Amino acid sequence: MTTAILVAIAVMWIPVALLFLGYGESKGTGAVTGLVGIVTVLSAILQTAVFKDAFTAGLLFAHGILYLTVSYALLTGLEDLRSVGNVSLTVALISTIYAVIFFVGTPLIAKSNYLALASAGYAILTYEVWLNAYGKFSAKGLAYSLIGWVFVGLWIPAFWLMTKGALPF
Repeated sequence: MTTAILVAIAVMWIPVALLFLGYGESKGTGAVTGLVGIVTVLSAILQTAVFKDAFTAGLLFAHGILYLTVSYALLTGLEDLRSVGNVSLTVALISTIYAVIFFVGTPLIAKSNYLALASAGYAILTYEVWLNAYGKFSAKGLAYSLIGWVFVGLWIPAFWLMTKGALPF
């Protein structure tokens, strides 16, 4: 379930990145961002209810809510993006906690260097969104980060797990 959602999230990250690079328009990008946000939140519900995995669901919920917030900003033409930045800061802190947990492991959560790396990447991206919303990080820099992390944080783990049954490391 989660692997398919990782693939779907790229359907939003790349258009948002292209929008920040000057390609595309906000309403269409906002629509796809909203759809991905809804799918991500629904997958978090399924991850908890069906697969009994509240830990993974927590990260999906946080990011899905951020995607819905970004969607609202794009669809409405929100000019002051600090509210989006504040949600992003919260998600960045959550992703940082996940990175630490994956790095050290717990009695209930296995140590995973790759998932620690991916969560750290998600944290960096969402810190960048926060900084961008406050005018402290360029849209172009955020765009290139999003595109790079599509491969490292979404597609590599998703396709590796779906085709090999394990993470790269």
